[in-house]
Amino acid sequence: VDAVLKALKFGRRLHYGPALGHLLVRSLDRLPADVDALLPVPLHWGRQAWRGFNQATELCKPVAKAAGLPVIGGVVRRRSTPPQSGLAASKRRRNLRGVFVVRKLPGYRHVIIVDDVITTGATVRELALTLRRSGVKRVSALAVARASGLSRG
Repeated sequence: VDAVLKALKFGRRLHYGPALGHLLVRSLDRLPADVDALLPVPLHWGRQAWRGFNQATELCKPVAKAAGLPVIGGVVRRRSTPPQSGLAASKRRRNLRGVFVVRKLPGYRHVIIVDDVITTGATVRELALTLRRSGVKRVSALAVARASGLSRG
């Protein structure tokens, strides 16, 4: 899974997106019934332009189709941040503090954040806090992988 995620994310192997997304589809029966939207973790516009796509959006597509849920895009990354990989947990949290902004989120009550990998949870935590401050009542997360050897420092 690690090699396939890296090939998708850094090698532009977009054909891996649907395959990895279908791994997430297998988890749908364990999700709460009140989920009303999916939110791929937003990339900064500059990083998305450089990469050419958002891997979290690619993972969302099969999940949205299988679950009949909308993929929402009214949340943006307001500033470019250094990549999270290689940073300690405390630096990851600092790196992301206040980085997400809700531009438009029309009344969703339970949003699932979709990402490729959850390492320390800093990205999901910051994004969930931003969603909650904007009125979303419940936030869940769905990821293809959870990195081992987590540092909680």
